[in-house]
Amino acid sequence: MVRPQGVATGSAPRCAPAGEPGDAPDPLSFAGVRLDRTRVMGVVNVTPDSFSDGGEAFATDAAISRALAMVDAGADFIDIGGESTRPGSEGVAIDEELARVVPVVAALAARGVRISVDTRHPEVMAAALDAGAAIVNDITALTGDARSLPLVAGRRAGVVLMHMQGDPRTMQDAPCYDDAAADVRAWLTARRDECLAAGVPAGQIALDPGIGFGKTVDHNLRILSRLAEYRALGCALLVGVSRKSFIARLSRSEPPQGRLAGSLAAALAAVARGAHIVRVHDVEATVQALKVWSAIADPDTREPAPAGLQSR
Repeated sequence: MVRPQGVATGSAPRCAPAGEPGDAPDPLSFAGVRLDRTRVMGVVNVTPDSFSDGGEAFATDAAISRALAMVDAGADFIDIGGESTRPGSEGVAIDEELARVVPVVAALAARGVRISVDTRHPEVMAAALDAGAAIVNDITALTGDARSLPLVAGRRAGVVLMHMQGDPRTMQDAPCYDDAAADVRAWLTARRDECLAAGVPAGQIALDPGIGFGKTVDHNLRILSRLAEYRALGCALLVGVSRKSFIARLSRSEPPQGRLAGSLAAALAAVARGAHIVRVHDVEATVQALKVWSAIADPDTREPAPAGLQSR
């Protein structure tokens, strides 16, 4: 059985009770995984058209192999998606999404991998949970279909509630906020409250501000710079910045595969501001960056070097 390994990142950040400032213990876990260190969620898109890696893991065997390599590299969760939600994308038929996702989820769950299914469709949520997924990652935060929230609550699944202004086809047309960080936080607070009222425990909820989903570069930067404010919501904080277009717009217009350095910089900045989980395409590089960063931040909590490397 393959067992995901955690990433030691020093002492966990502190957060306050839901909706209140101050110092209080972090949530102890998300979906059964302790948040005593930064956790890494690896992205596997079983699609031909995702913005960064579309087509690279479209075949079932390729997706399984990629996911297992990510687990070996240190991923704690694997996020499996069968529908591209890049800006301007169109949806896919439910049957097609099921055919892409379910075999991969079943194969990985049988190997002990902790699976998140990236979908906004309750039919796919249900099938993936039946196949062994533990978490639903929904870009609509369970607002896209009235059946989604009762399903997640009834199955006692973990859920990632992500903020998105608009939908993938139109979200980047003209995103607008009075105060991006505060507006997104207020929206996520309302979604958290509705999930709690439906019976989803706080320890089964992660909040994702949705970097790049209905946001300009300035909106993304202001949200990332104020992530500490989201820690007051009493749930795990998940951030996905990997290979996002804002990185290229701040740099030299690099293609998605050329944005690793910026992705690592943004992930470390997010962790420094309180993110518990980072969702990434480049697991091995992210794990290494987190280990080095955390060892410098808190030398007393670093992992010992492997035998033979102590003096190098």
